[in-house]
Amino acid sequence: MPGTILFDLFHTLLDGADAERDRVVARMGEIVGVEPTALVLAYHVTWRDRLVRWSAEETVRLLARRLGGDPSPEQVARAAALRLELASWLLNSAPASTLVALDGLRAAGWRLGLVSNATAEVAEAWPSSGLSRRFDVAVFSCVAGVAKPEPGIYQAAAAALGVAPQRCVFVGDGADGELAGAAAVGAAVVRTAEFVDRSSVWAGPVVGSLAELSGLLGEMPVGRGVLQRGASAA
Repeated sequence: MPGTILFDLFHTLLDGADAERDRVVARMGEIVGVEPTALVLAYHVTWRDRLVRWSAEETVRLLARRLGGDPSPEQVARAAALRLELASWLLNSAPASTLVALDGLRAAGWRLGLVSNATAEVAEAWPSSGLSRRFDVAVFSCVAGVAKPEPGIYQAAAAALGVAPQRCVFVGDGADGELAGAAAVGAAVVRTAEFVDRSSVWAGPVVGSLAELSGLLGEMPVGRGVLQRGASAA
C-alpha cells in the first residue's frame, strides 16, 4: 500500500544552482556598498544561522554591517528582493521529469511531504511555485527553527501528515547529514544521485533519478526497520 514520502528539495527535486546563488549575492554586495566577494563568503559561513534564524532582509543588513557597510532600508530591500527572485526562479526550475514522477506518485496514492533546509526567501516563494501544489506538507528549517539532521524537522513533517516517522520514506541527496538523520528517527531512506552523487555518505538504496523511485518503493517494506542502513553521513 502506498504511504508517505518526505523529500529533500535542493539537489533532490531540483539543482541547487550554487554558482548562480553566488553571482546574485555578489550583485547584492554592489547594491549595499560592500565588497561583493566578501559578502559571498559571509553568506557561506553564516549558512546555519540563515537556515533557522534570519529573514532575507535581516541577513543583508547584518552581514553588510559586519563588513563595514551601512545600507539604507531601500538598499536592503532591493538586495533582498534579488534573493526572493532567485528563490522563485529556482523553485520553478525543476525538470519536467521530476514533476512527472511526483504526479505519478500522487496518482498512485502516495502522500508527499517536503523537508528542506532552506532560508526565508525560499519559504516565501514556495506557495506560488509549481512544486508546491504537488505536496501535502512543506516544512522549512527557517520556519520550523530546526534544521536537518535534527530529529525535530522530520518529526514535524510526519506529524503534519498524521503519521509516525517510522511510516515514512525519506528521499534526499545526502547533504547536511540528512540521510542519517532520517534513519535515526526510523524512516526508510533512499539516496538520489540525479544532481550530485554523494555515495560516500550513504551506502543504502539509491536512485539515479526520481523516475526510478516508484519501482524501488514497491520493494521497500516501509515501517519494518529495513533498508535504512548506510554509511554515516559526513
